[in-house]
Amino acid sequence: MKVILTEKITKLGNIGDTVEVKTGFARNFLLPNGKAMRWSKENVALFEAKKAELQARFDAAKKTAESYVDAVKNAKLHMIRQAGDTGQLYGSVSSRDIARMLGEIANVPVTSAQVMLGSPIKSIGSFDTQIALHPDVIVPVKIFVAQTQDEIDALVAGKVLTFGTKKVEAEEEVEAPAADDAAAEKSEEATAE
Repeated sequence: MKVILTEKITKLGNIGDTVEVKTGFARNFLLPNGKAMRWSKENVALFEAKKAELQARFDAAKKTAESYVDAVKNAKLHMIRQAGDTGQLYGSVSSRDIARMLGEIANVPVTSAQVMLGSPIKSIGSFDTQIALHPDVIVPVKIFVAQTQDEIDALVAGKVLTFGTKKVEAEEEVEAPAADDAAAEKSEEATAE
């Protein structure tokens, strides 16, 4: 289905772009939420008449989001959760929990859809994520999850926590598994030959 975007949508386009999207995405998300208009000659003319108003609204929303950047960066996202002997949480920390905490601590109106967490946090440690206050304003944040305030203070200081045989450091290493995968692939290739 061909639509005209009435606001910037990440990975899709900017205000005024004519894009081809799947019918279900247009009918279920873009059109009901006012993020797009069906493409037609009449709607193109209507959009051109409203383009200045839509751009002004977009710029005002961006300016409002930029005013919250410092509050989000300075927010201390420390979550105390119950965990087992190995550091695995009883439950998880979701994007909804992070959005709620930002609202309480920094007084910033954030929805769970704006928290770019990926998958829920299921273990103790420190984690990096991003908050999309606006499509053009994305703020990186660090979340500390532990069982007690003392453990959080240790993680913030960069110390290593030990749970049985598992060590939890302040920085989660993301590249280590990729190196292990590459080594595993090389060993598989060697055995295949």
